[in-house]
Amino acid sequence: MYETAKFWDKIADKYAATPIRNQEAYEATLTQIRALATPTDVVLELGCGTGSTAITLAPDVSRIIATDVSPAMLDKGRKKAQAQQATNVEFVLADAADAPEGPFDMVLAFNLLHLLKDMDHALSEIAKRTRPGGVFISKTFCMPERRYLIWLFIQIGLPLMQAIGKAPFFVKMSSDELQAAITNAGFDIVDVQKAPGKDPRWTIAARRSE
Repeated sequence: MYETAKFWDKIADKYAATPIRNQEAYEATLTQIRALATPTDVVLELGCGTGSTAITLAPDVSRIIATDVSPAMLDKGRKKAQAQQATNVEFVLADAADAPEGPFDMVLAFNLLHLLKDMDHALSEIAKRTRPGGVFISKTFCMPERRYLIWLFIQIGLPLMQAIGKAPFFVKMSSDELQAAITNAGFDIVDVQKAPGKDPRWTIAARRSE
């Protein structure tokens, strides 16, 4: 976790200043979450970054525990939450495998699963933290078709950037492989949405088996 934290700490300022690239897809994800959330839900967000999503969703739920491995990211999140008076958001230093135990009504993981070295273990731990019948929603980068330039970048450019410390660990997986991993962890998939256009991220909502 330490090496991963160092990478994200280093880019925290740039990350916080970078606007959302696909606002349409982001709004669609928020709509998907709100359709499954209730005002009494206690929510765990994994890999919360600087807390933008947790703070945005705070009025829709009872409480959000927002976790990340980066102290610098969490510090920015706390300041944002204070400025926006999001008093029901708590920021905690943790990774997906050692997050607060809950169980939670809803667990969120956005742009995270493809960055984990042991995704299957993380999903198993996520299932333990989701109450039976509770909801897990993830948004994950999955490999695009070969005809897209981003596929070529992942094959050639990404390894070079990783070698010089400019890119994190990255899992190359298809959406089918991702859905299978989520199902194997003990979830029943209830909704699958691909981001619009050439955005290769998939939002998957699943319920933990009763």
